[in-house]
Amino acid sequence: MYRRDYLVRLVEDMTKLIAHVFRLKQERKHTEALQKVEDLLRRQFRLNSKLLGSLSASDIEKLFHNQGFLDADSLQSAARMLEEEADILMDMGREEEAVLHLTKVLELYLTAILHGADRKLLGLPQRIADVRDKLRAYAMPVSVERLYFTYTEQEGDFAEAENTLYRLLDQNGMAPDEARQFYQRLLQLEPEELERGGLPLDEVYEGMAELDRQYADSI
Repeated sequence: MYRRDYLVRLVEDMTKLIAHVFRLKQERKHTEALQKVEDLLRRQFRLNSKLLGSLSASDIEKLFHNQGFLDADSLQSAARMLEEEADILMDMGREEEAVLHLTKVLELYLTAILHGADRKLLGLPQRIADVRDKLRAYAMPVSVERLYFTYTEQEGDFAEAENTLYRLLDQNGMAPDEARQFYQRLLQLEPEELERGGLPLDEVYEGMAELDRQYADSI
């Protein structure tokens, strides 16, 4: 109960802050907006923007482990603040820095949801979709693509999982045999489920055939 109350209060604080930051961005008060995010990070997580900017996503994740368990809800909350900071940086024209932040955010969100984070606390699936859309024009690291592949398959978004699979193959981030196992898993599902996931049964067979053509010597 105490844990849930803490998270509810945290989300309330974050909601108020995001609304305040939005007004500051409209007024072009970017430095003040960044300071508001910094204040909440320090108050709630004892972290600061400089530290989060210097650490990799995997190192940030380690900060949220307690006795071998990942505090996935605190992780997604900290990532939400990092996302807000990235949006401010983008608004300031600091695109490269903002993209680096957003890439970390996406990895942290994916890690959180794959470790059982409360999906409704911050609307996590929608947050993932929003950040992924912001990064469509940029190449993602293999580590992020692999998390995204796992997530989209688990979500039943098979068409998006297949798209990610081919990006991984192009980056040598996935072996052809592992890719074929994806299609084999899909063949265990009902045709109606495949339809809902955007990859009908005939397209699953087409995907397997294309994979075999492209990687005949590797499978």
